[in-house]
Amino acid sequence: MIASTYRLFLFDFDGTLADSGAWMVGALRQMADRHGFRKPTDSEIDYLRGLSNREILKWLEIPGWRLPFIARDMRKLAGMATVELFPSTGKLLSELAAQGVSLAIVSSNSRVNIERALGPSAGLFTHFECGASLFGKGKRIRRVLQATGRPPAEAIVVGDEVRDVEAAASQGVASAAVTWGYARREALEAASPTHLVETADDLVRLARAKGQSQS
Repeated sequence: MIASTYRLFLFDFDGTLADSGAWMVGALRQMADRHGFRKPTDSEIDYLRGLSNREILKWLEIPGWRLPFIARDMRKLAGMATVELFPSTGKLLSELAAQGVSLAIVSSNSRVNIERALGPSAGLFTHFECGASLFGKGKRIRRVLQATGRPPAEAIVVGDEVRDVEAAASQGVASAAVTWGYARREALEAASPTHLVETADDLVRLARAKGQSQS
């Protein structure tokens, strides 16, 4: 799969477009107290950033049946939080839209929380698939593909976690793993994303390559 095919960008939100890392750590610790799983220290948080999502759940000693309840409470907390976008986010989204790229959100967070944080940039997105379960993003990606009519070869999932890479692969879609979010570089590399992305400009170049190939 080559960069010149990407005409639909499906973005994760937290850690990819929004600088919510510190909030996520605090919320995780609140959930540990509320739901009785292992509460990580600062040094342990850094260790967890190098693991896959399944490895993290095992380390935290969270049984699968508890995940929907934890996710529900996390979304409620997010609704009361003030989360800032990364400084590059607004420019990134504007430049992608100017290239004629379709933009979508695929996230575990709620649409209300995401639209509030995005502000005017929310209007650049044509599709929102929100409230995904921890490992339910594959189904949400498929819904966006069906709604847009885009084939998998024209789509790319952009995220900061191993599960984003895995969800993209499950649907035959390319992935761009960003290094500025939650997971450490080595964890992302081990998941074998299509692209490992260092800056927002790298994402814009993927869209520009399409325009150049059509000229």
